[in-house]
Amino acid sequence: DFFMSGIYVEILVRAPIDTLWEHTQTPALHERWDLRFSQIEYLPKTHDTEPQRFRYATRIGFGANVTGEGETVGSRNLADGSRSSALKFWSGERLSIIREGSGYWKYVPSDDGIRFLTWYDYRTRFGRAGGLFDRAIFRPLIGWATAWSFDRLRLWLEQRVDPAQALRQ
Repeated sequence: DFFMSGIYVEILVRAPIDTLWEHTQTPALHERWDLRFSQIEYLPKTHDTEPQRFRYATRIGFGANVTGEGETVGSRNLADGSRSSALKFWSGERLSIIREGSGYWKYVPSDDGIRFLTWYDYRTRFGRAGGLFDRAIFRPLIGWATAWSFDRLRLWLEQRVDPAQALRQ
């Protein structure tokens, strides 16, 4: 059932597209607003044409972290003025419910601001039990974390509310 019930989140951000792009494509900025990641690190590239590989970590509680890797390709100047970024990600960690996945971000200029949206999906571990846990608990939580993270980003760019302050509130 891979890629059958992906997660979709969309928000309107009233900020310049270059600023939104920077805050989503720069690891040090991205990890400040995105609840799904506690650390994101770009790995060195051997050639400019290859995808940008990255390593990520997520705190899952009780002092435990889950790590994984991925790769992304950004496309900055599409004909309609929008931008997009596609990625693949995976984790070999036994604690990670996510085995592998892929998705995209899209940045669509409008009269009111930038429609910033994502869609992603993933394959789980732990067989049938992992699939049931994902549908009942994990997928709703990761969807909620994505939406809340997008709102933290919006508040940061529109109202200068630091993401850490937004989390406390």
